[in-house]
Amino acid sequence: MKLKIGDTVKVISGNDKGKFGKIKKIVKSDLTIEGINIRTKHIKPATKEKSGEIIQQETPINISNVLLCDSDNIPSRFSFVKNGKDKERISKKTGKKI
Repeated sequence: MKLKIGDTVKVISGNDKGKFGKIKKIVKSDLTIEGINIRTKHIKPATKEKSGEIIQQETPINISNVLLCDSDNIPSRFSFVKNGKDKERISKKTGKKI
């Protein structure tokens, strides 16, 4: 996987286009990002004593709709460079290590 939990990304399409956030969860090709793609969910009461709820939760966004950002929050594509046994991600726009 090219992206990791904790990486900063910029959304490049959809309702939240232009927003930045950190990756919280990765499932196959979908990402859950802090504060991005928030939806409202209505929950029915489980018993008569409890009341129903309205909660807001972050829903997944496809990996193709985000760009990885470097340390200065500049979004760009990236490449891998081998240094001995280690592989590093390098920003194609700035040339900085991610």
